[in-house]
Amino acid sequence: MENYSVLFLIAGVIVLLVIFLYFVPISLWITARFSGVRVGLLELVFMRIRKVPPSLIVNSMINSTKAGIDLTTTELETHYLAGGNVPTVIKALISADKANIPLSFKQATAIDLAGRNVFEAVTTSVNPKVINTPNVAAVAQDGIQLIAKARVTVRANINQLVGGAGEETILARVGEGIVTSIGSSTSHKSVLENPDIISKLVLQKGLDAGTAYEILSIDIADIDVGENIGAKLQIDQAGADLKVAEAKAEERRAMAVAVEQEMKAKAQEARANVIQAEVEIPQALAAAFRSGNLGIMDYYRMQNIQSDTDMRNSIANPGQQGGGANRPKE
Repeated sequence: MENYSVLFLIAGVIVLLVIFLYFVPISLWITARFSGVRVGLLELVFMRIRKVPPSLIVNSMINSTKAGIDLTTTELETHYLAGGNVPTVIKALISADKANIPLSFKQATAIDLAGRNVFEAVTTSVNPKVINTPNVAAVAQDGIQLIAKARVTVRANINQLVGGAGEETILARVGEGIVTSIGSSTSHKSVLENPDIISKLVLQKGLDAGTAYEILSIDIADIDVGENIGAKLQIDQAGADLKVAEAKAEERRAMAVAVEQEMKAKAQEARANVIQAEVEIPQALAAAFRSGNLGIMDYYRMQNIQSDTDMRNSIANPGQQGGGANRPKE
């Protein structure tokens, strides 16, 4: 029993020692003291209680102190509890200090909390990077399409990283500038001869305003000739005009056909009226005989005159039948 008691006692002491060393990181405190970082032992204990990794804070403090950057553990703890990346901020501050780039701890933490990689931003500020634009198609005033591709050299603007637009905005603005520059050219040949015209016009527009980058240069990497858009548009316009003309001609033809049918109907109506009038002639002659207004000799003279008229018409027009066919028979 005594042996078991001793074992339980030793185990309890070991557990208590482990818990004590976890909450009281003496080795970390000794490392900080020898590195010239003033941090209290109770302060490390309180970090454990606040669920802040003491090793992260102490190592960051050691790096900043060795680099000559004056920071406090409270500032680092605050940034860590806010969800920031403390080691990245320390690396960015050290890099900016060595490159003589003005960057305060407040700016670095704001950039980091904004979701941007502050160390990468400092690196880009020291070493500018190149952004390749996609193929940008534009049409010159002579109707020839040009397809250009540019290389944009940018440098990070530390003061605009918070709230500034990103690479997508730069690419969109450069593409718009290329389209405008080519569109204002009177001929595509002048653009092919001097592609630097595009670069100069685009750079004059100040496309990096309100962005997180500063445009250093815009170089036209490649430019190709595309389709003849002007001729294609003219062909399409001619086809549309032809269809309009055909529609108008068809409309006029339909109207002419309608007028012709109407005239035929009127002619038929007129012939019907003539036939109806001719039918009434024998009745009129009979009525004239009955009333005594027409004698038999008058009737024969009328027939002779009509026969003479038919003969004259037959002589004048051999291919036509005279009107004697419609004469009343004797």
